[in-house]
Amino acid sequence: MTEIRKILHVEDDADIREITYLALAEFGGFEVLQCSNGTEAIKKAAKFAPDLLLLDVMMPGLSGLETLTKLRRQDELADVPVIFMTSKDVTSKHHSDITERAVGAIQKPFDPVALPDQLRAIVFNSA
Repeated sequence: MTEIRKILHVEDDADIREITYLALAEFGGFEVLQCSNGTEAIKKAAKFAPDLLLLDVMMPGLSGLETLTKLRRQDELADVPVIFMTSKDVTSKHHSDITERAVGAIQKPFDPVALPDQLRAIVFNSA
């Protein structure tokens, strides 16, 4: 199993970023780098060297899917597992992209207390 210590979280909604940060850092004990958009993530991701990419699918500017495409072009990030965070409607619309490109998806709204274990389970089950 791949041990997850560092998570890059990309989310445009400030409230969701805050809740997710608390869930991952406080409840999960992860080191978390948060970015508010795909462009910021592309600039900072390789230096942070995440063990997991946690991407919102629908964002202004670059979508999560477009962000992932650009992140994958960086050698250091080519094989980092990705989990998408999305609403049910978006999951339905982009189901094939999500299942082909990610190890899993978390639907919003999510349970902050359960989130760290959900992420670990998805990554473990994908290995």
